[in-house]
Amino acid sequence: MLLKTFGWSFAITALGLVAAVFYGGWEALGVVAILSVLEISLSFDNAVVNAGILKKMSAFWQKIFLTIGILIAVFGMRLVFPVVIVAITAKLGPIEAVDLSFNQPDRYQELVTDAHPAIASFGGMFLLMIFLDFIFEERDIQWLRWIERPLAKLGKVDMLSVCIALIVLLISAMTFATQAHQHGGGHANKAETVLLAGVAGLITYLIVGGLSSYFENKLEEEEEREHEAEEEARRSGKKLSAVVLSGKAAFFMFLYLEVLDASFSFDGVIGAFAITNNIVLMALGLGIGAMYVRSLTVYLVRQGTLDDYVYLEHGAHYAIGALSVILLVTIQHQINEIITGLVGVVLIAWSFWSSVRRNKALEAGGGDDNSGSKAEVPSGV
Repeated sequence: MLLKTFGWSFAITALGLVAAVFYGGWEALGVVAILSVLEISLSFDNAVVNAGILKKMSAFWQKIFLTIGILIAVFGMRLVFPVVIVAITAKLGPIEAVDLSFNQPDRYQELVTDAHPAIASFGGMFLLMIFLDFIFEERDIQWLRWIERPLAKLGKVDMLSVCIALIVLLISAMTFATQAHQHGGGHANKAETVLLAGVAGLITYLIVGGLSSYFENKLEEEEEREHEAEEEARRSGKKLSAVVLSGKAAFFMFLYLEVLDASFSFDGVIGAFAITNNIVLMALGLGIGAMYVRSLTVYLVRQGTLDDYVYLEHGAHYAIGALSVILLVTIQHQINEIITGLVGVVLIAWSFWSSVRRNKALEAGGGDDNSGSKAEVPSGV
């Protein structure tokens, strides 16, 4: 079962790691491995969400998601999108960006390094919004209660996450401008670029979030209509056509899944720039990670067990928050790539361990973790 589900992922991993060694030696292999783990850790909650929706779809639409969807996810978002980011920020054509990365790596590295403040600002704001919207949301299951409970209450203030993100962006841009001026003003003109890139990251998040909400609402409308049709068919004794149950609703499910997947893969791509600027290594690492996320989605649909580890989604979002801070800091200061890559792994592992403790406590009769009763289950703090 495991080999059947993850077989293609294992094969792609072997090919990707071998390609990394031939391309850049053992150091390149290490970078690709870290990127793969980063992508899996950041997208784990995406796999859980995908599985919850995918299991409602017909076999035909599941196959569409796992074939056409994988082309969009791996080749579109993980291979093409990093090139587009570099091309835009470095003011190059896509073909020229790829050509430089292969034939003039020193010049390419120089251009990307020069464009890094804009990339970090754009990505840092996008990731920060994902984290803030998560942490300010009232939810039944809480991991780090001493943080999440008061912040959930604050989250009732409209547009609080946007206001905080803009304040963080202004502080980052002003600090960057001040330090650039103190060092001779060579990069003072980039402060405006940092500000504009951060605003663009915020707008991008709002657009993606708006599209996701639109498709989610459409999905809910279709499910409500199907429920009403089922009730009517039950009352009249008629048999409801399977086409009605898997047609429009499944189509909206597919669109919704693709928007969700694009948004989650976007944070992986942006996060990858905190680890490496090399397009080839980025594509290999994120491509391997994307394959595992898809395999994990299938596994969750077939087994339906890993969603019992309820704190994993929290760990993934805390990793996103940490990565956003790291990206904003790297606008001015360099941070070791190993530290950047391991932050997400540590947070995911911590949340997994907390989930295991919770499950064991509940099995031992510790009570309901979400009830707030005297038998509260340890949450990792």
